[in-house]
Amino acid sequence: MNTTDTQPNRVRAFLFEQLDIRGAWVQLGPAWREMIAGRNYPEPVLELLGQLAVVTTLIASNLKQAGRLTFQLRGEGAVSLLVMDCDERLRLRGMAHAEPELQAGSLPSLLGAGALTLSLDAEGMRQPYQSHVPLQGDTLAAVFEHYLAQSEQLPTRLWLAADGETAAGLFLQALPGAPERDADGWNRIQILADTVRAEELLGLGSIKLIERLFPEEDVRLFDPRPVSYHCPRDPEKIDSMLLALGRAECEVILAEHGEIRVHDDICNHEYVLDSAAVAALFK
Repeated sequence: MNTTDTQPNRVRAFLFEQLDIRGAWVQLGPAWREMIAGRNYPEPVLELLGQLAVVTTLIASNLKQAGRLTFQLRGEGAVSLLVMDCDERLRLRGMAHAEPELQAGSLPSLLGAGALTLSLDAEGMRQPYQSHVPLQGDTLAAVFEHYLAQSEQLPTRLWLAADGETAAGLFLQALPGAPERDADGWNRIQILADTVRAEELLGLGSIKLIERLFPEEDVRLFDPRPVSYHCPRDPEKIDSMLLALGRAECEVILAEHGEIRVHDDICNHEYVLDSAAVAALFK
């Protein structure tokens, strides 16, 4: 491993060549801070949303064609919704709906009974693919370990961490030939990875982290890929929504409020149209 280390906003794949075990490391810094700027999420929500950003990045990094991957976690507790999506260029956006004040706790205590939904809209698909599964696990890592093990039929482990500055994670998966290459390899790598601390995930680069966790293993590192937060303003989307609503309904809102105000939750943008703007729209 003689290549240089990476800065935040990167995903980096690696391979244990003698073991048929693959892995990936993600660390988000500025992109994560852009996503949560002005949101004022409580700390438990920041942690969950940051972890979801990491997992979504990890899975989206395997997209083979142009498309968008979206995960939604819906619950009946203090946290009612977590949404994160990412395209094949690793451009992220996400949001959460939660009570303004809540205490830290396990995933079930925060979301209550809930479900995980995956949506994949990729180039060449006649219609988007969707999958719904119940939430199984006390942590977000456990939920996705279960989901990936079921969907890919391969043993999978995740270690995730997030705070108001950084979100990071480590992914490991045993490939079909792993038991034949080394019967104890998968167990050994898991035990080593279980020693990782949250501050190491958040603070160390990929090379330093892998060298610390797996000093005796033969690891091939692949080139890092950049990750970004991408959620530009889209006034045309708002115009289309208002046109679908109809002129009469828009004029009722104008008469009552003097303006039409629309908040885009996923991007945290506010759109305000006065009567002149609405009149121009319907011309």
